[in-house]
Amino acid sequence: MPELPEVEAARRAIEENCIGKKIIRALIADDSKVIDAVSPSDFQASLVGKTIAAAHRKGKNMWLQLDSPPFPTFQFGMAGAIYIKGVAVTKYKRSAVKDTDEWPSKYSKVFMELDDGLELSFTDKRRFAKVRLLENPISVLPISDLGPDALFEPMTADDFFKSLSSKKTGIKALLLDQSFISGIGNWIADEVLYQAKIHPLQTSASISKESCAALHQCIKEVIEKAVEVGADSSQFPSGWIFHSREKRPGKAIVDGKKIEFINAGGRTSAFVPELQKLTESQAAKAPVRSRKISKNDKEDVDDDDDDGDGPEEQVQEEDAKHVKLKGKNTAKQGRKPPAKRKNIENDSVGVTDEVRSRGKNPSTKVKPQGSEKNVADQVKKTRGGRKPPAKRKSNGSDDEHDDDHFDSDNDKEDQEIIEKKQSKAKNETGKRGKQPKKRAK
Repeated sequence: MPELPEVEAARRAIEENCIGKKIIRALIADDSKVIDAVSPSDFQASLVGKTIAAAHRKGKNMWLQLDSPPFPTFQFGMAGAIYIKGVAVTKYKRSAVKDTDEWPSKYSKVFMELDDGLELSFTDKRRFAKVRLLENPISVLPISDLGPDALFEPMTADDFFKSLSSKKTGIKALLLDQSFISGIGNWIADEVLYQAKIHPLQTSASISKESCAALHQCIKEVIEKAVEVGADSSQFPSGWIFHSREKRPGKAIVDGKKIEFINAGGRTSAFVPELQKLTESQAAKAPVRSRKISKNDKEDVDDDDDDGDGPEEQVQEEDAKHVKLKGKNTAKQGRKPPAKRKNIENDSVGVTDEVRSRGKNPSTKVKPQGSEKNVADQVKKTRGGRKPPAKRKSNGSDDEHDDDHFDSDNDKEDQEIIEKKQSKAKNETGKRGKQPKKRAK
């Protein structure tokens, strides 16, 4: 996902290739979920004829300074990305558009052609980004609420320690809080905590001054290295947890040590228990269970929108559905549902089972009906007023009920009983009158 290094790579690409050039054509997607509070036609009119004077970034937000306001502002979300035709700009997994795809891409939200023929596009495959047109981006939300930029405005080690000492929240959650430090997202937070050997659930105020100093240094080193290589993850140091944090549990290993996954700060978090341990007092207060991640959840390691607008919406929808369903079930509490009868070949067998469950003698309460075989089977089970053994559920194995324990010498007696039953049924039919004949087909 785009975090500070990825957005900085996009800003630098624009700064190197687009500054001083005039926008001669613009195409704005008719997508109100991404293009925020402005019509495509008004947005287009505000761009055409303007010259790009500078490209700015704070945290994970970028904006283009034109020769006159308003300025296009980009909040990258989960998959926002800048593409410049013919220029290599970092492509991260969830934003990648193939070079062979149509241009501008079908995912393009803002497309601009410059006076020298250069073309650039802001794309968003997952539609969690926000593109705005603002008079002064730094003075209004969301940028006005951001904390100091982790690259351009780093805290001193002493200020960092003082700030952590006053926070009772978990350190991972604090690092993800953009009002505390802007630009750190899920993968960077996991990386710096791993390198500083700090558990993601450790309470910020409980971290020692030495550990705070180590974390402060790791934040600086990780961000500077990622920016140095243009956010190209293939050039990240091999010892970073980054390379293994999206592997499945049990297969996620870094430097020979097992990686586990928990929820910290509302995000799926990768950490190494062998190195990142809660202090004894903290562990007693907040026991942690590792999260099991299935194959379908593999991408969830990074599928969190740290900007605060994205998958949280989906989570809220799911939670609402869950609450609705839960309420529906709760309304039925106190009412015992009717017992579900097994689907058995013959109703008489079902009745027999029902009577048996009440502890009554089935031979005196049930009159078997149906085929000769079913009647014979029923007679075998109920002969002599004996309570037959409970019928076991058939599962295609030796669990099937077996009647072979009856003696074969009783077959003749069984046949006589069957004939009597049939004769009695015939007499009763005669008393009721003749049944209508079946029509010839």
